Amino acid sequence: MISSLKRARLVGAAVLAVTAVAGLAACSSGGTATGTSSSAAGGTYTFWDPYPQFDATSDWSKLVTKCGTDAGVTMERTGYDTSDLTSKALLAGQQGNSPDVLLIDNPVVSTLATAGILSTTKDLGLDTSNFAANILAAGQSNGDTFGVPIGANTLALYYNKSILSAAGVDIASVTNWDSLNAALAKVKATGKQGITFAGIGTEEGSFQFLPWFWGSGAKLTDLSSTQAVAAATLWTNWVKEGYAPNSVINNTQTTSWQEFLAGNTAFSENGTWQLAGADKSGLSYGVIPIPAQTGGSAAAPTGGEFVTAPVQKDSSRYATTEKIISCLTSDANLLTTDTTLSYVAPIATVQKQQVAANPELAPWVAAVAAAKGRTSDNLGTKYPLISQQMWGGFQNAMSGSQSPTDAMKAAQTAAASATQ
Repeated sequence: MISSLKRARLVGAAVLAVTAVAGLAACSSGGTATGTSSSAAGGTYTFWDPYPQFDATSDWSKLVTKCGTDAGVTMERTGYDTSDLTSKALLAGQQGNSPDVLLIDNPVVSTLATAGILSTTKDLGLDTSNFAANILAAGQSNGDTFGVPIGANTLALYYNKSILSAAGVDIASVTNWDSLNAALAKVKATGKQGITFAGIGTEEGSFQFLPWFWGSGAKLTDLSSTQAVAAATLWTNWVKEGYAPNSVINNTQTTSWQEFLAGNTAFSENGTWQLAGADKSGLSYGVIPIPAQTGGSAAAPTGGEFVTAPVQKDSSRYATTEKIISCLTSDANLLTTDTTLSYVAPIATVQKQQVAANPELAPWVAAVAAAKGRTSDNLGTKYPLISQQMWGGFQNAMSGSQSPTDAMKAAQTAAASATQ
């Protein structure tokens, strides 16, 4: 057990760490927290999630209610904005008044676990054997697993078929950085824009930089490595050569996507959540996994939420909590939920069903298979501190204020100091 004083200190540190990772999911206003029933047999179980857009009539709310009913309890669900949910979960944990079930953005899992707020899947007796190891890894720390994924999204490259055809580019030839650069040069020669992405100086920018960073073979423990510099140089050269617009330095994923939808850009790095918009746009588009420097699919960061069980004073409640979580993440329920949320399922059997129903998901399943959790490699709460220095590094390189080598060297020095 963690003492009250130590827990308070950990929670305070966790609040600082969460600040850098809380901005990726886009949800609106939330509701009001309530305490849990003290009875493990029957009664009310509370459930917090980052989906305030789903009211009581939604399929998601109905599923939560059904899973509670099947477990013999009444579910009291509250949806919060993602960043608001994180802060409320930390405060509730500090006060010993956590919800029974918490659905939280995956980079925050290690932060809450470090703060002593989350129980492990072993505590719950929750079977995780069916979940894809690379997706599950985002919720693991020091050999323990804290919850299971409800679904995953990640990044890939959307491409405009008409622009590539006019430029004489066969998308099948784009398999590594050299062939991608060759394609961008051909597109530029036709007067079109080559590529757009979100290079903003926030976690959103780091999220988009990571496929190129990891695709170079770089590790987050060394931002100044030759491989890391190569990734920063790639982005910097795209701006210098005019393959990417100067706007990428301030682009969010939304603004870069709007640039792609305007119809004058060949490639856009973006996520599964843009599929519906792409279909409605009228553009003739396709999707490929982001290529690694020397070929193959780069590891892109996993997005999506984990279903977790916060620590309870009454541990007898965990048996019912396990039933609720198992229900929410069963094959049948994941298929419906992940289709609604535009997620790739974290279980292979469900992924096959998704692709059978919608062949457009095939490249996304491949991208998720190569994806990696941002807090993996036991980085935990160190990740947001490293990420902040990383985005400062590639921003300084793209703006020209420092060379890629100097920018990433300075980033590593700052990251090492911050994580000591």
